[in-house]
Amino acid sequence: MKLKFYHIDSFTTKLFQGNPAYVVPLEDWLPDKIMYSIAKENNVAETAFFIPTSSGFHIRWFTPEIEMDLCGHATLATAHVIKQYLNCKKPEILFTSLSGKLKVKVEGNGYTLNFPSRIPVKAELPVIIKKGLSIHPLGVYKSRDYLLIYDTEEQVRNIKVNKNILDAINLDPGGIIVTAKGDNVDFVSRFFTPQATIFEDPVTGSAHCSLVPFWSQRLKKNELTAWQISDRKGELFCVNKGSRVLITGKAVTYGIGTINI
Repeated sequence: MKLKFYHIDSFTTKLFQGNPAYVVPLEDWLPDKIMYSIAKENNVAETAFFIPTSSGFHIRWFTPEIEMDLCGHATLATAHVIKQYLNCKKPEILFTSLSGKLKVKVEGNGYTLNFPSRIPVKAELPVIIKKGLSIHPLGVYKSRDYLLIYDTEEQVRNIKVNKNILDAINLDPGGIIVTAKGDNVDFVSRFFTPQATIFEDPVTGSAHCSLVPFWSQRLKKNELTAWQISDRKGELFCVNKGSRVLITGKAVTYGIGTINI
């Protein structure tokens, strides 16, 4: 069996930045074991698989370890593949997923994800997470992920997160977001996933399902600019729509190839 794959850098206009994802178009689903094996072999944060449906596409996302309930950058990468390489002329691409119906609007060379809002609520910081942080947060919130609030962008950039300590906690399928008001954008963030092969995710679209409503309320504005300040960096333009969030980014193609199974 031969399968085509696309290697896409999402939330960036430059190669080697943003978040890399593999995208594998299918006619029918492969056995889960095979999709897990492909994701593990690819060894990036997420590999997206999709099949055509009567109304659009059914999408699934796999890390090297688990199937995710939602992934922003790999959805953006998939929309990029559908537009650029499958000759889709529609202005909006519809997906069915574990998180329900998702829409991606194609606008020029940008893609706007229409995702569910996940409003975080105040929470207690688990002791194990506190021990793994070089700087303790000002506030702690929780949705799917823990959302840790810091005073400055510099703290978010410089925080040291101890993987050995945090790997003792299982947040499957969630992670740990560290965030602060930005110096040149509305807010910045970083994202860590204990027990994952890719410990720090470069740019995390799904985390912004919580970040957008949080910062929208705090900053009293619905349109927000954001940077995820990992080593690879990513740029996101966000809109708070109440029960939904809009997350816009761009993508570039790194490579196209064939998987031989």
